[in-house]
Amino acid sequence: MPDETTGYPRIFLALDNCFASKRWTTPDEWMAIAVDMGVYAIEASADNECDPLYSPPDALRDWIAGVQAASARSGVRVVNFYSGHGTYTTLGLGHPDARVRDHIQHNWLEPMIRSAAALEAGLGFFCHAFPQAALYDPAKYAQAENDLFDRLAALAALAGQVGLRGLSVEQMYSPHQPPWTINGARRFLAEVTRRAGAPLHITLDTGHHTGQRLYLRPDAGQIAAYVEAVRRGEVLPDAWMGGAVGGSADEVAAYIAARPHLFAEAGDGDLYGWLRAVGRYSPIIHLQQTDGSGSKHQPFTPAFNAGGQVRPEWVLAALKESFEAAPDAPGSPPPCRDIYLTLELFSGTAERPAQILSNIRQSVIYWRQFIPEDGLPLDQLA
Repeated sequence: MPDETTGYPRIFLALDNCFASKRWTTPDEWMAIAVDMGVYAIEASADNECDPLYSPPDALRDWIAGVQAASARSGVRVVNFYSGHGTYTTLGLGHPDARVRDHIQHNWLEPMIRSAAALEAGLGFFCHAFPQAALYDPAKYAQAENDLFDRLAALAALAGQVGLRGLSVEQMYSPHQPPWTINGARRFLAEVTRRAGAPLHITLDTGHHTGQRLYLRPDAGQIAAYVEAVRRGEVLPDAWMGGAVGGSADEVAAYIAARPHLFAEAGDGDLYGWLRAVGRYSPIIHLQQTDGSGSKHQPFTPAFNAGGQVRPEWVLAALKESFEAAPDAPGSPPPCRDIYLTLELFSGTAERPAQILSNIRQSVIYWRQFIPEDGLPLDQLA
């Protein structure tokens, strides 16, 4: 258990089995790879043959039984489930058609919650996006957001009822996929937790701070330059006005003020700022290397680390600061007791299997320098 005096969580190194999708697809196969790499905690991606939209209920029950048997043989645990590309590529819980929202909620997320609970695991996911028509219309956005909050609250309540170890929605990096700003994430978590009477947490990703700089709130000078450019019939490619289509400077400023959900602040593009601000609410932190130009899910090999922004010692230090911050605001979820730092390394369709495994091995070796043993308290590691 974590240290009840200091409140620091236990830290574990985990591996998302998305790397094995369409290659090593049985529990025995990807658990054997994990053991060989020195990892005993797995995040089970829906992309690797446990998606309830593609597999019938009896097949999923057999898959769970296979995981339990393979776990008993190998010592590897599935500690979390996670949504994959299938649900990420749709509007999902943000779809304008309630039938689609119902389908994702009742036929995807609820079965995933029950499957994860059966393995005493947690569930993280991202299954919603808002189309432009809802983003630019404040009334439509408020309605869509309210519906999303209600559905997530119902899922959080169900998670509590079935004994799910934890439920978390993932941080993203553009306006149509909230939560994507730090203050927006705080509000997101508090509002859903309040409605549910049960906690909703957040998954952070070490590459999901790379898009916010494209959507920074403009200042008065930038608005004036935009207005003048429109009058001349020109386009300012770097200007983000949230869909404004001209008018005076005062009219554009009023348009922006009515749509705060479309704009980021400078700090929203800082990985370590996210970790310090809401790391205490993140039971799952996805690890990928990035140079800051995008969320490419690169491995932690010497070549990528040379220009990478993600430094394990900085990640741990920022997390420690989060747990040492002021007490939680009313309505916030409780701080996490366990945090799974989870390697989420994508592999290309044409990438050779040996290279995939080498990238994982090098990444594990790199992170094991800083997490030599699973379950150690954060303050000891940082």
